[in-house]
Amino acid sequence: MDCRMQLQNPQAEEHQILQWQTKSEPSHSEHDQRRSANYKPNIWKYAFLESLNSQFDGECYLIQIQKLIKEVKIFFVECKESDLMSKLELIDSIRKLGLNNYFGQEIKAALDTIAAVELENNGNSCIGSEGDLYATALLFKILRQHGYKVSQDIFGGLIDEMGTLKTSTSGNVKGMLELLEASNLALEGEDILEKAKAFLMATLRDTSSMKDDIAKRVTYALELSSQRRVQWFNVKWHIKAYEQCQTDQVNMNSTLLELAKLNFNMVQATLQKDLRESSKWWKNLGLTKNLDFARDRMVECFMCAGGLVFETKNKSFRKWLTKVINLILIIDDVYDVYGSLEELKRFTKAVERWDATETQQLPECMKICFQVLYDTTWEIAYEIDEENGWNQVFPHLCKVWADFCKALLVEAEWYHKAYAPSFQVYLSNGWISSSASLIFTHAFFATAHHEEGIDDFLHMNEDLVYNISVILRLLNDLGTSAAEQERGDAASSVLCYMREMNVSEEIARKKIKNMIDNAWKKINAKCFSRVPGISSFLNITTNIARVGHSLYQDGDGFGDQEQGTRGRQILSLLAEPLS
Repeated sequence: MDCRMQLQNPQAEEHQILQWQTKSEPSHSEHDQRRSANYKPNIWKYAFLESLNSQFDGECYLIQIQKLIKEVKIFFVECKESDLMSKLELIDSIRKLGLNNYFGQEIKAALDTIAAVELENNGNSCIGSEGDLYATALLFKILRQHGYKVSQDIFGGLIDEMGTLKTSTSGNVKGMLELLEASNLALEGEDILEKAKAFLMATLRDTSSMKDDIAKRVTYALELSSQRRVQWFNVKWHIKAYEQCQTDQVNMNSTLLELAKLNFNMVQATLQKDLRESSKWWKNLGLTKNLDFARDRMVECFMCAGGLVFETKNKSFRKWLTKVINLILIIDDVYDVYGSLEELKRFTKAVERWDATETQQLPECMKICFQVLYDTTWEIAYEIDEENGWNQVFPHLCKVWADFCKALLVEAEWYHKAYAPSFQVYLSNGWISSSASLIFTHAFFATAHHEEGIDDFLHMNEDLVYNISVILRLLNDLGTSAAEQERGDAASSVLCYMREMNVSEEIARKKIKNMIDNAWKKINAKCFSRVPGISSFLNITTNIARVGHSLYQDGDGFGDQEQGTRGRQILSLLAEPLS
């Protein structure tokens, strides 16, 4: 499918999507009883959220953290020009510990120098005459993470054409782990890295002979690569791993560890204040009383916003995005669970025209839902205009909400007509209903300052938006497909592929995971930017896909709050400071 055409014209395949309307007879009466998804009540009590409070919210900690930042900056100066590994490991640790935003200039200066030397020599000064897998993989990973163009050919002396490690490096677990992480930054056509990844995924499965600390790191990387993890969700894990390595890791830096812990606690204090504010907004809306069929998941929505931007300076963006994601969930449930087809058509028309009079014939709860969407969008648009200097944000926000609702309406029509679309037709609509492009647009105005407008920026980055949207759509389907089939919802990508190709669910899921992998390769290629503003925004938008992995890795992250380790993770990130 041509991504460019899809983004320029979201309804490009509308004639395909709607062909079934003249062929299928309705199988669900408009007068059927309202459905229920049987979502469990919210586990996070308002009193608990209001009680969150941290001691790390004072002037004394600001003074302390600035002192530690200055001390860490000295390390960049003290690292000898010839000591490449010390610089690489310092930069790697800073990223893992969530401290990148403090050392942007120092990291750029160091990597500019490293890149000029190493890329000119194709990495030979890094890997040495014998070949150092760990050093080469770390160099490759860090350069790509920071937007530098580096070829997979840097591994020419270490990996054969089949992706197998050469004999001299095959027992190097630390190096193999770093290469596994590097392979997840591969681009399309980089077959050597792809084959190396397959080889390493199989080879590293057996951790029985590894030391405990390296075995934990290997298991962690095999579960999900660092490129696909939300950085802030995993900072605490990395801090603890860094601390545990102090007995046998010469380069463990006590100042860096102290800074990481203090930064985590101070960010947590800010997030607690933001969460209390969002909780009050959500409670005062009273939507949960009027829309009791929908998911009440304010804390999870707030966590998603924090997954995109955790830094303390992005308070307004988190507030806006928390509201947007809450409304996405509510509206999604209106279309999936509550509304009849005629009601949903009226609701969609109201959003397209942005006119409350179109809702007069709707049930009271749908009127309330539209009014909250209307008021909240006006409020967000006004605040963005005032805070970030944009003009006329509102029409752009209206458009993406209308596109989202139209995509949901198509899926509702499929359900009510008992129609199973082809996999491609499903995806041509599903990337929009994923809501990623809606979130992207809000993020553009809330955080970015570009000379070009939204239309020009979208045109330049339409494949990025599309691939992030596809990843979110497919991850959602992988995580929710089983529950949706049980309650008879419209077909997901899993079921569409099974029916069209006449294959098992296992094969369908494997196909979809491969599509996610391919979409990530395309995203990786878009992230080669060293312009600070653009680079930061690209990371924020890529975090949309990363949040998707976090939400749906263990099932439905919104539907079932207690499945997997999500509840434990939320408590750890929002309620439990580091000692």
